[in-house]
Amino acid sequence: MSSQCSSSLPKKIALVHEWFSRRSYGGAENVVETLDRLLAERYTKPQIFALTDGLSTTKKSWLYKRSIRTSFVQHLPFGKSHVQQYLPLLPYAIEQLDLSEYPIVISSSHLVAKGVLTSPHQLHLSYVHTPVRYAWDQMNSYLSRSALSRSGFEPLIRVALHNLRQWDQLSAARVNFLFANSRFTASRIRRFWGRESKVLHPPVDVERFDWDLGRADFYLCLCRLVPYKRVDLVIEAFNRLRLPLVVVGDGPERKFLEDLAGPTVKLLGSQTDSQVQDLLSRCRAFVYAALEDFGIAPVEAMASGAPVIGFGKGGLVDTVRCIARGHSSPTGVLFPEQTVEAIERAVFWFEDSRLWRQLSPECSRVWAENFRPEEFSKRFENALIQAWDEHQRNCDVAESDPGKAFDFPLRS
Repeated sequence: MSSQCSSSLPKKIALVHEWFSRRSYGGAENVVETLDRLLAERYTKPQIFALTDGLSTTKKSWLYKRSIRTSFVQHLPFGKSHVQQYLPLLPYAIEQLDLSEYPIVISSSHLVAKGVLTSPHQLHLSYVHTPVRYAWDQMNSYLSRSALSRSGFEPLIRVALHNLRQWDQLSAARVNFLFANSRFTASRIRRFWGRESKVLHPPVDVERFDWDLGRADFYLCLCRLVPYKRVDLVIEAFNRLRLPLVVVGDGPERKFLEDLAGPTVKLLGSQTDSQVQDLLSRCRAFVYAALEDFGIAPVEAMASGAPVIGFGKGGLVDTVRCIARGHSSPTGVLFPEQTVEAIERAVFWFEDSRLWRQLSPECSRVWAENFRPEEFSKRFENALIQAWDEHQRNCDVAESDPGKAFDFPLRS
């Protein structure tokens, strides 16, 4: 941790996230939990804000009995369980949260959390998981598979997404300091918002995985079964290769993927944490075809000693050390295109050259250690303290001599 004195930050800090739902817990929520723990242990327990909360009454949740201040969406029909159905209202809803008493505001944002309203005297840092995918570069892909779009609502959806893009760009200008979870996300922030950001990879709990159990002969694909994960491409490739593939996960694509699967492909549906850990620790390789902003699952695979065969764009460029690129301690293979043929060639090369014998499980685990929560917390804390010190200096200058806050001389 930082050597800075823990009294250097104010006693009131707000931590903002989009929503907490029983239906989903992923990398974004893990970031919030890690930040909450860091602030509580080192400084002060933050006040948590969210559009909706469905976890503070759940005994197994880290948020059990926590005070979470929510928006009016919490009280709308199905607001807690299906908050995204109110998408057109969410920018307005996040702006209604009153954060005025908190000198520091930290948001964890993948949709609207960064859009909270703050004053010039408040410091707002936002950890950005992604600029809204379905409003920007992946809009047409989402619409092509949307049931609402096929039902004749596409023109209305396009108008709503146009308005969301405008608000998304404008609200990004309100943030003092932006973090991006990967270089890919940083490039998207630069393109869509015109802002620079600091890359800070999210925390991954690598300690819960075993890396030295020995490898079996099956390949593993683990993710939510949604269109952009492109599990269909992985299944098609393994149908052609006739190699054993295990697919773990659930989602709206499951029936389609079950119909697509050949005799060497098994879809297991959702599995317990211990079952997932066992599969990751024993698979010959982990196969991943999604274009991810970061991608937690490939890092978990490497923490388990499994080589990764993944799409060589997006967040995986930061996390997977490709053997074809001359790394001294490679951790996998990256294929250049999101196609069946590219996956098939990569897996065939991996299998035919017996690359799993060259890709050391121990090296994969050592590399994955760079993404431990302790590393994330240390880097975030240092950046937070530096940002707060700079913010205070700027406020002091503006209050003591307003003229110094401008680039032009004031009239006498």
